[in-house]
Formats: sequence, C-alpha cells, structure tokens
Amino acid sequence: MNAIAEIKPQEVMTTPRNAVAPSATPADLLRIAVENGADLDRLEKLMALQERWEANEARKAYVAAMTAFKAEKLTIFKGKKVEYTGTSYMHAELSDVTEVICPALARHQLSHRWDVAQDADRITVDCVITHVLGHSEKVTMQAMPDNSGKKNAIQQVASTITYLQRYTLLAATGVATKGQDDDAQGGGIDTDLLAEWVERANAAINLDALRATRKMAGEAFKDANDLAGWNAFKVVADAKAKELQ
Repeated sequence: MNAIAEIKPQEVMTTPRNAVAPSATPADLLRIAVENGADLDRLEKLMALQERWEANEARKAYVAAMTAFKAEKLTIFKGKKVEYTGTSYMHAELSDVTEVICPALARHQLSHRWDVAQDADRITVDCVITHVLGHSEKVTMQAMPDNSGKKNAIQQVASTITYLQRYTLLAATGVATKGQDDDAQGGGIDTDLLAEWVERANAAINLDALRATRKMAGEAFKDANDLAGWNAFKVVADAKAKELQ
C-alpha cells in the first residue's frame, strides 16, 4: 500500500521590517532611518540624498518628455501680413506660436513661462520650460526697445518683449514656423540651429570657452546662410560675456 505523505505548508520567509530591499530608494532609506531612531545628522544627509535623487529623476523625466514633444508634427502658420513703404511680408504672431506649442507641451506634462527684466535700455526675456516633476531649462535673449515706426516709449518696450517671447519660445522648444518668417530682416531664422548654439553659449564656463563657441557658431550660421539667426545669437553671447566678466 502506498503511504500517503503528509504535505506540510512551506515555511513562509518574511522580510524583516527594517531590511533594505536591493532596489531601495533614498526615501526608503530615510523611512528606515526614522523607524530606527537615527540621529539628526544622519537624517539630514539622507534628506539631501533624497533631494538629489528626485532632481535627477525629474531631469530624466524632462528629457523623455521633450523627446516625445519633438516627435510631434507641429505646424505654425504665419497669420499676419505686414506692409509699409517698400516692404511686405508675412510673419507668425506670438499668439500663432503659443496656440500650437502650448497644448503640445501640456500633452507631455510640460509648461512654459517668461521672465522679463529691463536694465536701462536693454530688455531681457527668459523662456523657462518646466516639467511637472520640477526640472526646468531656459533660453535667454536680450534686445533694445524697438524704436521702428512711430511707437511711443511704452510701445517700443512692449514690441521688443513680444518679439523676444516669440523667439525664446521657438528656440526653447526647437520649433520653427512654416516658411520661417524673418520680420523683414532679410533671412529666416533656423530655430533649431539657434537653440543649439544658444544652449552652448549659456553652458560656457569662462570667456575663453565662450569665444570658442562664438567662433564655431559664426561658421555654422554662415554655412546655413542665416544672418538673422547669427544676429540673435550674438545678443545672447554678448549677455553671457557680461555675466562671465
């Protein structure tokens, strides 16, 4: 007769409450430290580690979101015709740009804002792109008040701010308008090229590095026959030079 073996439940292996899992995050380590009554110095170090970890995760999320954003096929049409003596051209207004870019950014948990400052006769606009997890990157441009036409002092400032807002947003997102407008300056701006060299200029750690970047940028814009882009880049490079002095 075959004996019927008694089947006993296997012993359940439990993980000690304060054990550290192989994939523990700094937040897990902080929780365990609190449960074990760690001293304040250790808790502060773990909190700093957690903050660095969160910042890195936010940066990676930002890069992933921007990659997905740039995969979208966005078309920005020039909606306004400008005509005055001897000149006629179409250009995309700020509203044409934001109506296309802002919803696309939002679909990828990204948003933008502009920071505007004026120092004497120079206007500075920062376009800041921020991911929902907190990581931000910005593009900065500067220009003088627009004294073309018959604008009063306030209108001159407002015109320049609008212009800089439009181009910083295009540069920060790497988006170009359909048949990129040149605002009657004799050449369209390649916003992808401009964004690349603005980023390199802002990353320069000293004047020597900035000079080298400026020289290479000059060659790149010359090859692209992009005079308007080169002029926009020089504004950024000049501002960076003042910052590094």
